Amino acid sequence: MFLRRKRKLTVDLGKLEDERESLSNFLRSKLKVDVTSSGNKVLVDSEKLSSKELKRLVNKFLYRRNLMNKYWVALKSGVVKINKFKRAEKKKERKKKWTPPSTIRHGW
Repeated sequence: MFLRRKRKLTVDLGKLEDERESLSNFLRSKLKVDVTSSGNKVLVDSEKLSSKELKRLVNKFLYRRNLMNKYWVALKSGVVKINKFKRAEKKKERKKKWTPPSTIRHGW
């Protein structure tokens, strides 16, 4: 009998490094397989999991964490990569300054 080696699927976190542990725990709970993290990459050991299915799960993770408006998921040559939108940061200063309401007393 031949021993099949488990495939290592890779998730490249990009600028989302602070969510590495929570993504690992999410994938571990959903897939019931070994998930390891190193640097800004998460490695998934699985025989049956496809790259498209892993991309779908990473997309689901971003949706549940309410990060869909800042990040998007791409699949390139078997590696799932999390990219950041270019205009994800909001402008800190408003264009127009706020004016306080009038405090004039009316004689009604």
